[in-house]
Amino acid sequence: MKKLSVFILCAVAFIFSSCSTTKDSKSYLSATTLPSMCPLTGLPAPGGSVPNRPALAIKVDNYPTARPQSGLMHADVIYEEPVEGGITRYVAVFQCQGSQEVGPVRSARAIDAQILPQLSDPLFIHAGGIDPVLSLLHQAAIHDIEIFDYPSLQIHPSGRYAPYDTYISTSSGWSIDSSDNSVPNPIFAFSDAMPPNSQSVQSFNVDFSWASNVTWQWSSQDNKWLRYYNTNRGVTQAVTANGNPIAFTNVIVQMIKTYLGPWAENSSGSKEVMTNLISSGPAYIFTDGEMIKGTWSRSSVTEATQYLNANGNPIALHPGNTWVELLPQTGTFSYQASSGTS
Repeated sequence: MKKLSVFILCAVAFIFSSCSTTKDSKSYLSATTLPSMCPLTGLPAPGGSVPNRPALAIKVDNYPTARPQSGLMHADVIYEEPVEGGITRYVAVFQCQGSQEVGPVRSARAIDAQILPQLSDPLFIHAGGIDPVLSLLHQAAIHDIEIFDYPSLQIHPSGRYAPYDTYISTSSGWSIDSSDNSVPNPIFAFSDAMPPNSQSVQSFNVDFSWASNVTWQWSSQDNKWLRYYNTNRGVTQAVTANGNPIAFTNVIVQMIKTYLGPWAENSSGSKEVMTNLISSGPAYIFTDGEMIKGTWSRSSVTEATQYLNANGNPIALHPGNTWVELLPQTGTFSYQASSGTS
C-alpha cells in the first residue's frame, strides 16, 4: 500500500518532480507537488487547502522550570537549539496548524538569525533579546516581532509566574502582520517509502547538558517518537501543559560546531553560544522506527538545509511533524539498535 500511495502521488505530480515507486533515494515528494499538501509536513492540508499564510516561528523556553510548555504538538517543525549555560530553547514553527496558546515565550538568540531565513521570510515572535542579537534579527530575512510590543495579544495563564508566564496564540501572531500571505517553500523531502540503508532503532539519546538530556523512544503503536527527559530524579516523559505526550513523526539530530561569542547573555556573564549553520556536518535521521546516517549541508542562509545519504541524495522523511535537534559536537549522541547500543 505504501508503494501504491507513492505511485499515485507521483502520477499526479510528475510534471513538477521526479518520483519513483521503488525504495530508493528518488522515491520522495516535494510538498510543492500538490497544492493540498502542507509544505512543512507533507500531510494533507486541513480542509483540503493550504492556509494562505507564512510560517510563524515562536521562541519557547525549555528551562526545566519552564516545563511543561504549551502548543508544541500543533507545530509543524520544532528546532531545539543550544544557548548559554547548557540550556536549550525551542523555535516552534507553525503553518498548517495553529494553537490557542503557545509558550512560555522567551528571548531570541543569535542562532535564530541562521535558523529562520530558510522558512521563506517567516514571522518570528520572541520576548526581546540583547542588542547585538536584535541587530542580527533586524538584518535577517524574517519579520521580527517582539511580543512586549503587543501587550493586548499576550496571554498570562493562571499558575504561571515570570519569566515563564508570557504566551500567545498563533492566530494573534499571524494577525500582527496579515499583509504577508506567502506560503513557505518546503524544507524537507517526504515519502511513504522507507529510505534505503536504514537501521531499526528502539531509542536514541541526545544529551545537550544537565538541562536537556533527552531520550526518544519509538512507539510502534503511535508510529511516533516519544520524548523523555533524563534527570537526576530519573526518567520522565515529556508532555505539554494539557498532559499530552510530546510525540513526533520524524526526529533529526544535526551535529553542529559551536563556540562562545563576545556577548554576555545573563547577569552571571554566560557568553552567547554561536554557530555557523551555513556549513555541513553529520546528521542522523529517525523516521518510521528506523535511523538513516547521513550528512547535512546548507549553502546560503535563505536556502533550506539538505539532509543527504551516502550517495548525496536527499533523505525522505515520513509525512508528519519533525523535530530538529541542533546538537553541538561537544554533546553526546547514542542510539539503541536491535543489535545493541552504538
